[in-house]
This record gives sequence, structure tokens and C-alpha cells, in this order.
Amino acid sequence: MVNRKGLLLNFLKPVVELEQQLDEVNQMSDDSLLNLNIQIKKIKKNLISLKQDIFNSLTPLQRLHLVRQADRPTTLDYISNIMDNWVELHGDRGGTDDSALVVGLGSLYKQTVVFIGHQRGKDTKDNVIRNFGMASPGGYRKALRLMRHANKFNFPILTFIDTPGAWAGIDAEKLGQGEAIAVNLREMFSFNVPILCTVIGEGGSGGALGIGVADKILMLKYSVYTVATPEACAAILWKDSKKSLIAAESLKITSHDLKILGIIDDIIEEPLGGSQADPILASSLLKEKLILELDNLNKLSNYELKELRYRKFRRIGTFYET
Repeated sequence: MVNRKGLLLNFLKPVVELEQQLDEVNQMSDDSLLNLNIQIKKIKKNLISLKQDIFNSLTPLQRLHLVRQADRPTTLDYISNIMDNWVELHGDRGGTDDSALVVGLGSLYKQTVVFIGHQRGKDTKDNVIRNFGMASPGGYRKALRLMRHANKFNFPILTFIDTPGAWAGIDAEKLGQGEAIAVNLREMFSFNVPILCTVIGEGGSGGALGIGVADKILMLKYSVYTVATPEACAAILWKDSKKSLIAAESLKITSHDLKILGIIDDIIEEPLGGSQADPILASSLLKEKLILELDNLNKLSNYELKELRYRKFRRIGTFYET
């Protein structure tokens, strides 16, 4: 089971040290105000430069650790910031209400939309309730219920991916985890309404794919999207989870790599330091992109939407031999 890191990441220690220096200077007396201002400006300049250098050179594994941070915005954080008004709905009408996957109706730029997303916790207690963002069969059936509702009433569908994978417990298998994800894949290809998917954190395996069929797939800059976690990949291939760094490089999990491979359609910029550094700005950038893409998709006919979706996924994995 993958937990979100609660400790300070090694590559962020120089940033924290400079921020502490800045705090210390700010707390000094006003005796040498001019000198203090010069020191503050110098530290701020060094801090921005250091952050840019660090975040421009993050390894895939470091990006994965970054998006697992507990302070990174979740689906409900983004929904609260980008929707004019919204309401969460509950239940799969089959007796369960999975807290790891949230769904509801909202208004985005005066247009009613259905939102669906994985929901991770902010602390240990919340993570236990949310099952660390790993959805059960009931969660995917709850998502399907809302997507069918959206298709019936002609509401666009917005999905937000942030999960290490679908729940892999014995009970999940007994309740039909594979079948629930497979049905979602089939049904999402058939819907007549626009579907926009955004990877906001960690997109892992079938757990991500269960709500990941879309006309346009977007990724936040530092997010990752992978067939398996680097730890799991290393354990499977080399029987050694310590080789997760090599696995992360080989899997091509970053937004830049996936854009080149044609897996995703576009990358959404994040504030310097990641979305957790400025959730409001991150939400604003996400909202702007969603409105733009929805406007373009709304101009397409039902047939054109389904053809776009079909051709997009048929192209994935194609290559040419010489």
C-alpha cells in the first residue's frame, strides 16, 4: 500500500533552509533597515533561482514523491476552487458509497457539469477513511451512475485522477473489481457528451483507467501517470523494490514523456514548487484550461466526439519499424 510522504523530501531541504533564513531576517530589528532589505531581496532571488533549478531537474521518482505529499490539492480542493457552485452526490444504488471516489454536479463558467475524481486523505485518519484514494468496485459503479446521468441530460463529464491504483484487496476481487473497471471503459467510449480527464497527482494502473477514457487527457506538470508504481514494477521485474529509480526512468511516467508518446494531449503548468505551493493559482490555471477545452469540445457533434475518442485510443502504442 502506498502512503503519502509526511517527511521533508531531501531535494527540498535547500529550499526550506533559504525560507528559514528569510524568516530570520524578517524578524530582525529595524536598526539596519536598508541592509536588511538588501539581504531579503538577495535571499528571495536566490530562493527563486534555487527552486527553478530543482524543479526543472526533478527525476521521475522525485516527481512521484512530490505528488504524494499530503499538502498537494485533492479533487475536492480543486472542485471547491474552480466551480461556481457544486454538490457532492453519494451511493452506487447498489448498497455502497465509496469515499475514495467522489462524484457530483457543479457549475463551471455557467455550464452544468458532472465531476468525478479520486479523493485522497490529508492525514492518516482521513486516508484510512478514503482508503488512500484506492477505489473499490462500488466507487467505479458510483462513477458510472453519474456518467450515465450526464449522458442522459447532456452534461459534460470532468474526471480527476489521483490514485496509486484500484483497491487490490480480496473483497474487491469478490465484488468484481475487474468487471467494474472494464464496464466503465466500455461505457465511456459510448457516451455522446464531452469528457475531459485531468491527472492531478498520481495516476496508477487500472485504478486510473476506470475514469480515464476521455476526448482530451490533461496532466498537471508534475503529475505522473503509469501502468504500475515504480516500486511495484521493480519488485516484479527485478525482485528488488530498491530499483524503483531505474523503474521510474524506464516507465516514462512524467507529463513531458507522455506528451511525446501521445498518451496525453496537453500539460497544465503548475506554480513553482508544485500545486501545493499555491493551490489557488493552480486551480486558476486548471480552470482556465478546462473552460477552453470544453468550449472546443462543445462545438463537435456526438458522432465527432466518439470518433475523436476512438481514434485517440487506437493511436496509443503504435510505432513504426524500419
